[in-house]
Amino acid sequence: MTGTASPARRAAQAVDALRHGWPLRFAGGGDDDIVLLPVETTISREAIADRMLISTARAATLKLANQREAACDPASGAHAPVLISGATAFDLDTAVPIADPALDLNSPLKGPFRAEPLTWSDTGRAAMELARIAGILPAFLVDPDHAGEAHFLQREDLAAYTRSESLRIAARAHLPVEANDEARIVAFRSPDDTREHIALIIGEQSGAKNPLVRIHSECLTGDILSSLKCDCGPQLDAALHAMDRHAKEDGGWGILLYLRQEGRGIGLVNKLRAYRLQDQGFDTLEANRRLGLPDEARDFPVAARMLELLGARTIRLMTNNPEKVTAMEQAGIKVNERIAHELPRNPHNARYLATKRDRSGHFLT
Repeated sequence: MTGTASPARRAAQAVDALRHGWPLRFAGGGDDDIVLLPVETTISREAIADRMLISTARAATLKLANQREAACDPASGAHAPVLISGATAFDLDTAVPIADPALDLNSPLKGPFRAEPLTWSDTGRAAMELARIAGILPAFLVDPDHAGEAHFLQREDLAAYTRSESLRIAARAHLPVEANDEARIVAFRSPDDTREHIALIIGEQSGAKNPLVRIHSECLTGDILSSLKCDCGPQLDAALHAMDRHAKEDGGWGILLYLRQEGRGIGLVNKLRAYRLQDQGFDTLEANRRLGLPDEARDFPVAARMLELLGARTIRLMTNNPEKVTAMEQAGIKVNERIAHELPRNPHNARYLATKRDRSGHFLT
């Protein structure tokens, strides 16, 4: 059923469909008329398919990366789609262990599988990205029997959904916080996205002074539960106190952007899955790739749009991550100073911080 929904709305509905375990029909005619059923969330026990769609990173774990047809070109990224077939058809009992690396130790012998040429790679990429946004494992049964009624969309709908131009200020209020009792909170939302981002402003906004800005992605375990596995909670607290000092001592102002992008954009459940893999000895990046997910999936143009709506087009950015500086500049926000934001490490996050430094290029000692 096509309906009259806008492209962005169709993509938003597709994310909801994936969370419910409903199939998607990517309609475009010819080879692009594909039905994909999410392996993790579907409850259709009768579903069965000759092929599965997984990510390049997961294909590498399954020892398919050396097959020419897998298209495991490093330039294509770990989140690129790979089409596989097996000696027999895939049902849920066989598909779930392929999708979920948490089951690798329980069922290490999978296959044999064959990576097949993928003639609809753009559609596959859109499916991988929608799965990430939905916070589920990126694995699908392809054109399955007994899948149920599919939600219709076109692969181009995803681009409309991820554009930040529709983000608007929804509400403002005074919010006294421990670091500054005169802080103000601003909420942002988009009509097609259930995530609501916020900004906390400390000090008096001034066009003459560039604000001190911290872009902080949601981390429930670190920010709320004081997890020692990361440095997110201490970074959040230190940023707010730095902004308070800047306001009181220098007459400046600061903006904390709190983005609803848990786990660097892979979602809370997948982040906890990555934690479990880290307990097995994998580092942060290896765990994400074993899940078939990208190393970095945050939407920094959203942060740039928030700053634009707040009238802050030139900033001083508190970060150790050079990619944040580049992302802001590319989105039209001038970063005239990068300010280091490194906190003491502990025995539980030392490897996490070393991975940031050595494999992600963060400016850490």
